[in-house]
Amino acid sequence: MPADLAVIGLGHHGLPLAQAATAAGVATIGYDTDPRAVAELAAGRPPVDGSLTAAEIRRMVSSGFRPATDPAELGRVRTAVICAPTPPGPDGTLDLTPVTDAARALAARLRPHTTVLLESPVPPGTTEGPLRELLEKGSGLRAGRDFHLAYSPGRLDPGSRVQGGARGLAAAPKVIGGLTPACTESAAAFYGRLTDKVVRARGPREAETVKLLETNFRHVNIALVNEMAVLCHELGVDLWDVIRCAETKPFGFQAFRPGPGVGGHGVPVERLPGHRPLRLVELAGQVNERMPQYVVQRCATLLNEHGKSARGARVLLLGITYKPDLADRQGAPADEIARRLMDLGAAVSYHDPYVTDWRVRDLPVPRADSLYEAAAHADLTILLQHHRTYDLQGLSVKAQLLLDTRGATPAGAAHRL
Repeated sequence: MPADLAVIGLGHHGLPLAQAATAAGVATIGYDTDPRAVAELAAGRPPVDGSLTAAEIRRMVSSGFRPATDPAELGRVRTAVICAPTPPGPDGTLDLTPVTDAARALAARLRPHTTVLLESPVPPGTTEGPLRELLEKGSGLRAGRDFHLAYSPGRLDPGSRVQGGARGLAAAPKVIGGLTPACTESAAAFYGRLTDKVVRARGPREAETVKLLETNFRHVNIALVNEMAVLCHELGVDLWDVIRCAETKPFGFQAFRPGPGVGGHGVPVERLPGHRPLRLVELAGQVNERMPQYVVQRCATLLNEHGKSARGARVLLLGITYKPDLADRQGAPADEIARRLMDLGAAVSYHDPYVTDWRVRDLPVPRADSLYEAAAHADLTILLQHHRTYDLQGLSVKAQLLLDTRGATPAGAAHRL
């Protein structure tokens, strides 16, 4: 059966896009090379990262969404959106292998008049360079003449209260940069079915650089408040009160908050092949990477101040995901913090309502069944992620010693980062 749309890559980004398109009445297939993931979706079961619920998946399937592993499906659509992951490689640059694999699979079946869109984070120049070359070589068609080609940075906010289907995508304007003006307008016509506002960039390079700027902006500003957290602790200043007051300024300030590390799928890009490194982004990465170590140092100091040693201490970690109220653990600092605590000889356990099994160094970490009982038993409890289900007022009473890395507890109820 033909479809209007093929979403290539059913990960944390592609699947919500497919959900939004299906909810908007767009006949959608989802292509992925992982047969197990496709089979799970076809059976109505949700992904392990918790980006969509079982009910949402079942609603998609009942509305006509078809997950598939057969690349022949790609030759039957009017629009194809590549949402393949681009993880950082050993040298810190983005690994484009999944994108190029997706492009080759699509190119072999590309038909004239198809609109091809790329949403994966990529270095500027990828759409009109390597992607265009692969599509043209594999199809014999010419971009901008025989098919439309454009880039649009993904702007999903996993776990957000406004997230979910078309409403989630509609919450943020969609930036589009086409190879030609006609390419831009074709992309705008497609995204106009899913979002309330479309913003036209000068071209694909500008649109690609939007994603680069947005991701680096987040990491640099988190690094700034992480450094402020260390300084304010030394000064005896309540940083969270400082941020609360500072964010009342109606111009020139945007509030970011410190934490035990920076998780998520959007990794900072410190260098582009053939170009000088972005020094500020490099420095921000170093600051953020030191936060798990700083948290463990604070833990050891707190235990010592209360007459206990880290060796043999019972330490309970609360919330091991990278974002509140979400099962996704991509890049979460909990793993490194647990390893460092274990290296000090601590006995580590955890509680997380969204994670039923956790392994560190291939060994299972004990999961607490009763939160209050576990906190009362632990020598130190560390809040790494503030899930809404946590009663922090009650927890602060039950815990022997509580370190809050998120500034979520009432003032004076716990030691703060």
